[in-house]
Amino acid sequence: MSKQAEFAVILKMNPMFSDLGTEELQRISGLCQTQHLALGEVLFQKGDPGDALYGVRRGQIRIETGASDGSRLTLNFQGPGDLFGEVAVLDGQSRTADATAGEPTELFVLRRADFLSHLEREPRVAVKLIQLLCQRIRWMSERMEESVLQPLPVRLARRLCALASDYGSEVHISQEQLGIFVGAARESVNRQLQLWRKDGIVDLQRGRILLQNIARLTAVARNE
Repeated sequence: MSKQAEFAVILKMNPMFSDLGTEELQRISGLCQTQHLALGEVLFQKGDPGDALYGVRRGQIRIETGASDGSRLTLNFQGPGDLFGEVAVLDGQSRTADATAGEPTELFVLRRADFLSHLEREPRVAVKLIQLLCQRIRWMSERMEESVLQPLPVRLARRLCALASDYGSEVHISQEQLGIFVGAARESVNRQLQLWRKDGIVDLQRGRILLQNIARLTAVARNE
């Protein structure tokens, strides 16, 4: 499979592009370039202009920010098949976090200037993007409601299940980082994880969490 065809597959899996036809996806993927990053190399920093959309061909990108004590906090992980920077490629506003390669990484790159030129030629794609932005607004509203109304075990289980769907049953994340994800103190996260460890749902190791009973964790995530 050519790199262009691989990028078309990644686009197809993303809500922003999933409803577009094969020919349209091929035209968009034909605009892409590739970029290689070494372990620890910075892709962009907070405040940089949002000038591109990225798809991960291989490797891992960590979305990070600085903590008040000078340490680095990982906000999200992007692995093979993931697409990120969809909003930035539309509005061109400054990046809100840093992106660093967690391992040697190869990226597909769709430059904003190239994509906007394409949208001018294909207005129906622009209509699809309007729908995407509406979906984003709804998703953010749901997450805000979730953070206020759902108890910590539910929020924590949902985040771990989401990470597991991308990276398997061994999740490399600190309890402090998990706390940031779910809007809770590290101590509260630790107490809940220790309860789950006693119940055989998870096992805790330094810098990682092993999910031993995904079925029970999923039940918690569904608030069952």
